[in-house]
Amino acid sequence: MTKGAGRAATTRRAWLETIERFRFDPDVPASDRYWSPRLDGASRDEIRTIQEAKLRALLPFLYENSPFYRRRFDRLGLLPTDISGLDDLAAKWPVVDKQEMSEDAREHPPYGTYTTMTDAVWAERGWMMFSTSGTTGVPRVFRYSQIDRELWAWANARALHAMEFRKGDTVFMITGYGPHVWAWGVQAGLAKMGLPVIPGGGMDARARANIVLRFKPSILLCTPSYALHLGRVMQEMGADPRAGGVRQLFIAGEPGMGVPATRERIQDLWGARLVEFYGCTEAAPSAGGFSCPASQGQDRSVATHLLEDVQIWEVVDAADHRALPDGARGLTVCTSINSEASPQLRFLVGDYAVLDRRPCACGRSHARAVGSFAGRADDLINLRGVKMFPVQVEEAVRSIGGTGDEFEILLASDDAGMDVMTVRVEHTDFAAGEPLSRRIAGEIRSRCEVRVDVEVLRPGTLPKTEFKAKRVKDTRRK
Repeated sequence: MTKGAGRAATTRRAWLETIERFRFDPDVPASDRYWSPRLDGASRDEIRTIQEAKLRALLPFLYENSPFYRRRFDRLGLLPTDISGLDDLAAKWPVVDKQEMSEDAREHPPYGTYTTMTDAVWAERGWMMFSTSGTTGVPRVFRYSQIDRELWAWANARALHAMEFRKGDTVFMITGYGPHVWAWGVQAGLAKMGLPVIPGGGMDARARANIVLRFKPSILLCTPSYALHLGRVMQEMGADPRAGGVRQLFIAGEPGMGVPATRERIQDLWGARLVEFYGCTEAAPSAGGFSCPASQGQDRSVATHLLEDVQIWEVVDAADHRALPDGARGLTVCTSINSEASPQLRFLVGDYAVLDRRPCACGRSHARAVGSFAGRADDLINLRGVKMFPVQVEEAVRSIGGTGDEFEILLASDDAGMDVMTVRVEHTDFAAGEPLSRRIAGEIRSRCEVRVDVEVLRPGTLPKTEFKAKRVKDTRRK
């Protein structure tokens, strides 16, 4: 074994031992309220101690096992020992973004060098490969190990336990089971908890509706858009979703909790509580964010917890990526400290959030994203210099009584070369014509500060969302 290979193996072993040292209550919940009371209710000083202990083991591991990170250290003129804690991390290490990873994947096909997974580890204990869509660049792939699978199961079980998943529940997993980190990670967590699953891939909506009606699962896993679609299909079949026995709708993949009108529409349709996971493929494996029992307030407020002993979360300024204090709105950045294969260092996830690290009413001490996550920087629409997010349009559309669950945002260039936006909306009173269009357009203008055209359609005109909704169609001249 060469010296370099020896250092790589030594730092890998030290990293895995450090992770395991802080994996309290690894197999079963310690109480009905908390999976791990020592972690879930740890003081802020204790959380920081865990994070910095893991960080000190992570830095040399990345340097010796990821050529991408070694080159980055060298380019910045840094050694792993130059970063001694969280303050140094934010001050000395610029965020890693998706473009930087895509360029690495292009230069080092097929896997890139931004993870610590090697062919040898993959052959010995590989678990599963996940991939980004590649719609904005070269697809980035992430190979995870069996050790990652166990770490993922443990972290997700903690989050699911906080969301009040309990013995007696059956989870209907409505997902295509492609390279989708959320579904596979949840399944690993449910297996650790010993909870039964009904797989829902390869079915149309009517078949899934019949599963709900016949077998009465207590929890549905799906995107927010699909929760609306499935409920409407049940109504078309003459069934009431509220009478089906579903008590929780478990969502991810799209903004849902952070869009009050959508959240309330789903909960009213099903007569069930909405809960969510938040995370990303790059900085898995674990649930980054999750709903706790106090996630929804009487004043329509929401907050999503973050597991800070397995991921370090911060927000940065959208323009210059400088670290922002708690209470400021910025883009999410994650350092994964619970993975053998993909422990990314300050990865720019890129959703807008406001963090609050004060104790939660549920008793957990970990940070919360106040208002949840409702706008990804990648989704920002710039229309004639006015910037908005699709969720702002969604909130406006949902605020009008009678609107359908589907809508579209069409961006185009007119004959004069000016960018224009048309919002297509279904409405039960579609024949009302211009007055209804003006009303919806006015609601959008009040929230987005831009004039748009609105086309009101007959219900059932727009295609129904099966999984992640793609609301924006952009055909503008570049």
